Amino acid sequence: MSSPRPAHTAAARDGGGDQGGISAARDTTGPEAVPDTADGEAHPRSTGPEAAHGITDTTGAEPVPAPTGTATTPDTAGPETAHGTPDATGTAHVGALSVGIDPDDLPDGLVVADESGRVICFNAAAVRITATPRAEAIGRPLAAALPLEDLKGKRWWALTDPYGGLATRGGQPERNLLLPGGREVLVSARYVREHPTGPVRRVVVSLRGTEARRRTERSHAELIATVAHELRSPLTSVKGFTATLLAKWERFTDDQKRLMLETVDADAGRVTRLIAELLDISRIDSGRLELRRQPVDISAAVARHIQALIAGGQAPERFRVRARGPLPDLWADPDKVDQVLGNLLENAVRHGEGTVTIDIAPAPAPGTCDETGTAVTVSDEGPGIPEESMGRVFTRFWRGSKRGGTGLGLYIVKGIVEAHGGTITVDRGPGGGAEFRFILPVSTPAYLV
Repeated sequence: MSSPRPAHTAAARDGGGDQGGISAARDTTGPEAVPDTADGEAHPRSTGPEAAHGITDTTGAEPVPAPTGTATTPDTAGPETAHGTPDATGTAHVGALSVGIDPDDLPDGLVVADESGRVICFNAAAVRITATPRAEAIGRPLAAALPLEDLKGKRWWALTDPYGGLATRGGQPERNLLLPGGREVLVSARYVREHPTGPVRRVVVSLRGTEARRRTERSHAELIATVAHELRSPLTSVKGFTATLLAKWERFTDDQKRLMLETVDADAGRVTRLIAELLDISRIDSGRLELRRQPVDISAAVARHIQALIAGGQAPERFRVRARGPLPDLWADPDKVDQVLGNLLENAVRHGEGTVTIDIAPAPAPGTCDETGTAVTVSDEGPGIPEESMGRVFTRFWRGSKRGGTGLGLYIVKGIVEAHGGTITVDRGPGGGAEFRFILPVSTPAYLV
């Protein structure tokens, strides 16, 4: 029987396949079981593929006993030995997970400390996030290799004390912490134990950057700023006109009163539309957009919107409708379809030029080959959308020009079309302007859903 391995070579033990699966080097220099210096358990030498959690001799030959006080270097002839080898200091470097994944392949930072609190794994993402070279982290105490502070400036590892404290703790949930220099990082930790109240054998730490969260926060801030700006103007108008009418009602003629009240009504409608857009965004983002499917005559819906635009001052000859039938029966939410058509036609009138052409025709529904869907194409003859901007048309706050608007309309249009199971695309039209095309499937009546 070979001599027991010294304590400084036992950098990491495998805590079982269901506890992270990270392996380290073990001494397998004799045919008998070698006692583990950490807990006194015996670990038999294994030569088969079932030894995937540790480094074993896979050559089939009897190992040569190592001199007393040194660790045996395992034979690496088999694939089971890909888990790493100890370095000159006796610290075991964790190379690959037991499932065959190298820690450097993980998208998030991974830092693992052994039962003595020294780092045995520091993957490439952790190097990138912390700006700490791997060589400086491996073998150092966890608190020194990963000096974290909370947002109040208190040392994180001193507060949490992973190796002490309550034995029932399983880890730490994700939270914002600070690296040296004040850089924020998202950190979560798991304490690996061999049994629920046993000592901590490994501390596994996950690191993530805050860039994605910052982008979300900026998006929310932009939404708040846009809403505040869009609400301020009409509410100021409503407040001003109503206050003037209440204070000087007798001084105005009937025509002046009517003009003021019409302005108040228009501004109130603008506020109502903005609130409806915000509610739609909330429902789309949360997947709670409800559809009340009914038979929809898409040609009649287009005609209604064109008549409304003509009544608002647009020239009748500016619109051209081309319908190719017969169209399949369409079951959709008529209010949502009106919202899509209204937004696309208003955009074409406001931002486009020349004739606005609306094509209605049968088309293959998404995921099918036969013409079981209805396609509506709205195109104009204006300057169109720059090629580099087409990928951002359906994102929040995108504006095609400086002619007002919240930049939320096309984002909502895309959400409504996709909620129906359809698709929407943007391209350059035959006349050089923008061309929006959406396809809605026949779908199923609401009472059959």
